[in-house]
Amino acid sequence: MSNRYAERFLSFVNDSPTPFHAVHSSVRLLAEAGFTEIKERDPWSSVVQPGGKYYLTRNGSSIVAFAIGKAWRPGGPIAMIGAHTDSPCLRIKPVSKKQADGFLQVGVETYGGGLWHTWFDRDLSIAGRAMVRTGDGNITSKLIKSDRPILRIPTLAIHLDRQETFSFNKESQLFPIAGLVAAELNKRPCPSDAPKDSNTPFQPLKVITERHHPVVVEEIAKAAGEGLKPEDVVDFEALLYDTQKSVIGGINNELIFSARLDNLMMSFCSVIGLLEAVKPKEDEDDPSISLISLFDHEEIGSLTTQGADSNLLPSVIRRLSVLLCRQGSQSSKESPWSMDDSTAYEQTLSTSFLVSADMAHAVHPNYAAKYESDHRPELNKGTVIKVNANARYATNSPGIVLLQEVARLADDRKGVPLQLFVVRNDSSCGGTIGPMLSAALGVRTLDLGNPQLSMHSIRETGGAHDVEHAVKLFRSFFVHYPEVHKRIIVD
Repeated sequence: MSNRYAERFLSFVNDSPTPFHAVHSSVRLLAEAGFTEIKERDPWSSVVQPGGKYYLTRNGSSIVAFAIGKAWRPGGPIAMIGAHTDSPCLRIKPVSKKQADGFLQVGVETYGGGLWHTWFDRDLSIAGRAMVRTGDGNITSKLIKSDRPILRIPTLAIHLDRQETFSFNKESQLFPIAGLVAAELNKRPCPSDAPKDSNTPFQPLKVITERHHPVVVEEIAKAAGEGLKPEDVVDFEALLYDTQKSVIGGINNELIFSARLDNLMMSFCSVIGLLEAVKPKEDEDDPSISLISLFDHEEIGSLTTQGADSNLLPSVIRRLSVLLCRQGSQSSKESPWSMDDSTAYEQTLSTSFLVSADMAHAVHPNYAAKYESDHRPELNKGTVIKVNANARYATNSPGIVLLQEVARLADDRKGVPLQLFVVRNDSSCGGTIGPMLSAALGVRTLDLGNPQLSMHSIRETGGAHDVEHAVKLFRSFFVHYPEVHKRIIVD
């Protein structure tokens, strides 16, 4: 098996240090494939049509994309894959300007449940988005990504603290250093020496260069665009990321060493699976919609405007249902309500299926006892179906049967492998967007993900061949769902 898909994934993840960048990278792939951008704020009736391909974003950090079959009708099925764009990280605080013992430091806040000790002694930089004032007086959003290592969280020398286990205080001992105070003072005058302007307009908050080190704001302005100055930056949302590139590794090039495998690998595979399924969906007889929804904020519970627990996915499905009902009634010169669009939304949900795609745990050779003895997924052995008796995952038997059929038909019926995972009874279980979406929508749902090691570390490990396994599985799901779901009868 070649690493063609893995190499494409490396480009995607290296270009995507933040959810904003992940959505931007996804938009680029979709636009190149002929998808049309639509806006939530606009009416869709004159744009969205059967046979079309569309995408929309929310907050610049979540995205929904879909391809409508030419034969789709209200109440018809939607094959959906949901994933997330965020990963545990350190985010710069609203007031980050700190210094101690001759060092410039940056205040950061933990986001999600990271393995924070892995962030020490790494070459870190900043990325995110900045709100920038333009020449016409408007304020617009700009992606920012500094490629050079400018921050570092140094460990304490072993000679000064011989701990058996490495422990630290996340509030007082996780602040990165950005440089030396003396070097910064040599670059610019002391703030007290700066001339005071009595005509300076009132500022509700301290100016940004008082809340953050000027050198940090300068780096953000430089990353936001050519010609921008620090005073043009009104505010920003920035996080730290490891500047070391993701790579193919292992003695036989069978591994991936990368940041953000959880969950950009599943986001990437969802996008490529959809794109590869689009051409077969151009068939005149295709009665389904293929849809992907990549959400922000999964790592912190999803209860936000752009999270999976928002109205993003339900509102898209509802608009598609009602919109196409009325298009159908207008084309047949019937009254707008004669096709009973009052129940189209519910009918669509009852015939649809959601794959919740979030990375899974591969067996760790040094900690094999932590895994249930009969459920130990291996790298490069295929995508993992995740099962939990206490509904931490949404998988059930009809879903497993459906996915097996999809996997058997994948890759021109050569098939792709699958694995099963449950946690030990004496172990805690992680969560996904699967249960919350299946409960909110009433849609049949299955949880799965590619296996990986070191989940939530700054540097994770996955299987290079599993990227191709997942892409082919998702492509098959979109292509074959309309026929497969009819043969699995559960009421």
